[in-house]
Amino acid sequence: MKKPFEVIAIIGKPRDQQAIQTHKELYQWLTTLGYSVFIDDRLKEILTDIPQDHFSSLIELGKQADLAIVVGGDGNMLGAARVLSRFDISVIGVNRGNLGFLTDLNPEDFQTHLQAVLQGEYMEEERFLLEAEVHRHGQIKSHNAALNEAVLHPGKIAHMIEFEVYIDDKFAFSQRSDGLIISTPTGSTAYSLSGGGPIVSPSLNAITLVPMFPHTLSCRPLVVDGKRRIKLVVSPDNRGTQEVSCDGQISLPVSPGDEVIIYQSPNVLKLIHPKDYSYYSVLRSKLGWSSKLF
Repeated sequence: MKKPFEVIAIIGKPRDQQAIQTHKELYQWLTTLGYSVFIDDRLKEILTDIPQDHFSSLIELGKQADLAIVVGGDGNMLGAARVLSRFDISVIGVNRGNLGFLTDLNPEDFQTHLQAVLQGEYMEEERFLLEAEVHRHGQIKSHNAALNEAVLHPGKIAHMIEFEVYIDDKFAFSQRSDGLIISTPTGSTAYSLSGGGPIVSPSLNAITLVPMFPHTLSCRPLVVDGKRRIKLVVSPDNRGTQEVSCDGQISLPVSPGDEVIIYQSPNVLKLIHPKDYSYYSVLRSKLGWSSKLF
């Protein structure tokens, strides 16, 4: 029987010695099983006992591999997802971080679950990303993708900014606030949740707009259809430079008078989980929800 995955990539820049050990264990275990294994080339200096020709850039791994195993926290998954979503590759995570909403394999016994996944026993879901573009005088000045959220904010100094929000080019509302979080369902349990946004089931095609400390009590989170195109027109009277932050990892500078366009990316992240995965079980354990009463 043909294996569902032939070429496997191991991704993620480790923060500590334990994570490095997980990379080594994964590489040795998968190689022993007869898989063709390649590793994120950011690890070349650390994993010196692995042959140099087994390292590749994230883009090359996206082109070559059928499955990417991301070792680390959700931050590693977010960074990998923005690149890997452009390619036909499935992604699974081994949690070596703090929260682990996106990385569900336990590093202490990954073999059991991963063995089943490699034999085709897994659940697959598609998570959509957002594209964020900064337009100035009708030209795109910068752009990037976000799996969790794109956030308009004042940059380094916290102060009120003014902007107008258009949805499919129809004026929706204007706002004076510390910024706006525009989130995917995946990001609804991240920064958006801290800002008072709703938890949105990952299968929903919806985008959430969550105001950050708005200067009015009537301002509430808004959930719109995922196909809507959102435009933020930044007031020409704002002081200094603002930013659009993508997943808290990439910053796009925004000047007064710029327009920020945010829309659903044509690319999706093919996230896979073990067969016994439950989104609500993850929420219970990560958010401290109560267990069953009876």
